[in-house]
Amino acid sequence: MKKVIMVLLIAVSIAGCKKTKFDPEGPTDVRVKNLYTIALTDVVVNTSGGTNSMGDVLPKGVSEYFRFDKAFNIAEISAKINGVQFSTGTVDYNALTYIGQAKITYEVTVEGNKLKITNCSLDAPLD
Repeated sequence: MKKVIMVLLIAVSIAGCKKTKFDPEGPTDVRVKNLYTIALTDVVVNTSGGTNSMGDVLPKGVSEYFRFDKAFNIAEISAKINGVQFSTGTVDYNALTYIGQAKITYEVTVEGNKLKITNCSLDAPLD
């Protein structure tokens, strides 16, 4: 009887260790929407779950989605405008809650000499 119980416990333990396809933290598909009146070129996004080059984003346009291991409602975004480098600045991700398995859009504009994320919208659940 003890052997049967031990075998059952081991079987249940092994079944419980199955790796899921996704972690609760992500992945997250991210894109950038340019709210500014001039094109953003060489857009790079760092979410602490990876860094991706998003290419160029036309005025009022959006980039394609890029997959990140995890993302937050803010990120470090850099881009060039007329050859001049702009950035949101570095981000301290320690106290932030991750978005999870979703598609999101960072809406970006220029304020002074910095990029600014004005909104992070949740677009859809991740497929």
